[in-house]
Amino acid sequence: MEYKDYYQTLGLDRGASAGDIKKAYRKMVRKYHPDVSKHADADAKTKEINEAYDVLGDAEKRAAYDALGRGHHAGEQFQPPPDWSEHFDFGGAGADDFFADLFAQAGRGRRGGGFQMRGDDIHATITIDLVDAYRGATRTVSLRVPKAEGPGRATMQEKTLSVNIPRGVTPGQQLRLAGQGHEGHGGAGPGDLYLEIQFAPDPRYRVEGAHVYENVPVTPWEAALGGSVAVPTPSGTVEVTIPAGSQSGRKLRLKGKGIPASTPGDLYLILDVVLPPANNDKARALYQAMARDLAFNPRTA
Repeated sequence: MEYKDYYQTLGLDRGASAGDIKKAYRKMVRKYHPDVSKHADADAKTKEINEAYDVLGDAEKRAAYDALGRGHHAGEQFQPPPDWSEHFDFGGAGADDFFADLFAQAGRGRRGGGFQMRGDDIHATITIDLVDAYRGATRTVSLRVPKAEGPGRATMQEKTLSVNIPRGVTPGQQLRLAGQGHEGHGGAGPGDLYLEIQFAPDPRYRVEGAHVYENVPVTPWEAALGGSVAVPTPSGTVEVTIPAGSQSGRKLRLKGKGIPASTPGDLYLILDVVLPPANNDKARALYQAMARDLAFNPRTA
């Protein structure tokens, strides 16, 4: 049999609320009802819409449909596992076509074993600071997950977990917490929880993979004459030598001082020459002397 995606039929995603389902159903019925629609396939379309709503509009049927159909796409060949129907009792009320056929085929395929299905994985994000990637950290995350209350019925509950952030993680990396996903069916094991690493914005640093970029303000004389300056970095303060004759935008590479991943990244210090303000007589006199004695024009240099 071909799998039918009832959510696609109603133009919804799988996280739609009961209110969203009812609203979408009414909207599509008004659009395709044979009494008002000029679509050539209005009758067939209305039948599909009613079939989809008959399942998704019923909490127990929707739970059964969701439990069986995750990961499948409309039109692909599909076969329900044996004895699947024994886990859901709808008192003889069945939908048309696809959903009813699921129960019929499951009943014909009974071989005495209960239906088992591993729980779905959960995918979420966790935001950390850059320094956490250098040192490692422990964070607490809270998730809302369904808790089975009986065949086809579930309530939402909050789950709180303590997560160890290993040293050397990079943006986009996923941490796997085995067995912390959705519960399984029929005694099968739970899914896993995957946490994707995101870094909190930091005005001092920019991260690309395991490489870290940091802007370092320097004075005109430090840039022109060279010197040693103390620079705060995610791994601590380091003394950096500024080469004489440096300009704004010059990049100094500290090899292996980026995120300590399996292949450590580099730390790039980008020099930013900052001029002191001419906000007093002495400062203005110094700038006037420079203008007179240096005769420097950066637009023709």
